Amino acid sequence: MSCEILINVTPQETRVAVVEHGAVQELHIERTSNCGIVGNIYNGRVIRVLPGMQSAFVDIGLERAAFLHLADIWRLRQSEDADKPIEQLLYEGKNILVQVIKDSIGAKGARLSTQVSIAGRLLVYLPQVSHIGISQRIEDETERKSLREKLKHLLPAAEEGGFIIRTVAEAASEQDLQTDIEYLHKLWRDIKEKSLISQPALLYQDLNLSFRVLRDFISDDTTRILVDSRETFQKMATFARVYMANVVERLDHYAGERPLFELYGVEDEIEKALARRVDLKSGGYLIIDQTEALTTIDVNTGGFIGVRSFDDTIFKTNLEAAQVIARQLRLRNLGGIIIIDFIDMESAEHQNAVLSEFKKSLMKDRTHMTVNGFTALGLVEMTRKRTRESLAHILCETCPTCQGRSKVRTAQTMCYEILRELLRESRQFDAREFRIVASQQVIDLFLDEESQSLAQLADFIAKPISLQVEGTYTQEQYDLILM
Repeated sequence: MSCEILINVTPQETRVAVVEHGAVQELHIERTSNCGIVGNIYNGRVIRVLPGMQSAFVDIGLERAAFLHLADIWRLRQSEDADKPIEQLLYEGKNILVQVIKDSIGAKGARLSTQVSIAGRLLVYLPQVSHIGISQRIEDETERKSLREKLKHLLPAAEEGGFIIRTVAEAASEQDLQTDIEYLHKLWRDIKEKSLISQPALLYQDLNLSFRVLRDFISDDTTRILVDSRETFQKMATFARVYMANVVERLDHYAGERPLFELYGVEDEIEKALARRVDLKSGGYLIIDQTEALTTIDVNTGGFIGVRSFDDTIFKTNLEAAQVIARQLRLRNLGGIIIIDFIDMESAEHQNAVLSEFKKSLMKDRTHMTVNGFTALGLVEMTRKRTRESLAHILCETCPTCQGRSKVRTAQTMCYEILRELLRESRQFDAREFRIVASQQVIDLFLDEESQSLAQLADFIAKPISLQVEGTYTQEQYDLILM
């Protein structure tokens, strides 16, 4: 499966698109003004312990304190302290080495862990444990055993810690592994030396998005990495020559006049990924609603009528939806609890086939997920690990008109609300005249369909009522002026 990675760089932000067979599969955005901090290691100071929540707030030198839960505190658990509460482990003012495992999302601060992991090109170093793990994507047992023995042979006896062998290490030479081991050990020694300071400070910063592409995104299927910034291309080429020489020949600088993302249709995909409705090729469609607590995805047949039977139409729509949903989760970077409402299927065979297709499509995702089967209500429940903001949260903000409700009150509703408010005002104040200042839609309705209602109220309060259009007002905004 051929795969291209497109990197669009401006002084303000870096955008990355992963394209397979002409279709955008993943989107990643990192802004200079608000870079993600997942993977960063800090020297922190406990500023508050919350026994009721079994958690603590930790100052890591940022504007907002970070959050550390008891479950994320790593330590060599001995039988006598295995069940100790957090207030017996931490206290205010205690210095603590922590790593960010989840970016600040919304009003929540970053989430921390005291278990450190440092990613290299081929290995992930775990300085506080001693075991050797292997990526689950390496399935061949003989290969897994060979890699484990090769790594054990290379590890120096004087150094502590364990490793996880990444998928890209499957065909790595001993020299490549040795280079990665030495690099990660040196990095950890530098971090420990810096951690001797007492104040909150950044000890290690993860690579920026451009370099993370080289470290984390490249696979055997990657045919080309296109970068539209010459400066970034040169930096990436230098990095690749040092750490991954086999990638250099696949790295290209794009110097065309037409914008890179426009040429490959990525800009259109970004627009579609922000829409609530996603059309399927068959004529069906998805409705995706993202809330604070969870994301719901509803599957509909739409204009697809099928050719054989009603059950077959539903089955084919659900099969296509399963593939598209998996792609939308990656594109939109949706995380947390996700509820999928496939169209009801009577056949258990059809349900199993749709679930199997869905899980197969999810295998392309680099993010950890759990998928449950169909519930009694015919819903599929799943979770997808959330470490960074979703695409919509990065690119959009709450609508100031509807305040995130996705709906505004109708002009007729606003007319009746204004009439009620005007009646209340007339009972409290003895004005000579009342003036309604509102949007064009509301004033037009008062002059047409609701003109009789307005005249009746004017007669009832025995005061004239005038109208004034304010072009800057939204449909829900209005003012009553006492003349």
